[in-house]
Amino acid sequence: MNSPQSATSPLVDRNEWTWGFTPQAEIWNGRFAMIGFVSALFVELSSHQGVLHYWGLISPVVTTAIQTK
Repeated sequence: MNSPQSATSPLVDRNEWTWGFTPQAEIWNGRFAMIGFVSALFVELSSHQGVLHYWGLISPVVTTAIQTK
């Protein structure tokens, strides 16, 4: 009777930094995306502005009230 094989080979280091479309690159991409999302959330919570407003890439929208006579 054969034992079931694991999905990953024991010889492959899943945390190794490799270039190209590899499972390791996708793991690192996900990690960096999580760091960026949490950083953007922290900026928004601490400054009460969006990230693009905080960096000055978008000017605040000026709203004016229009009075009719």
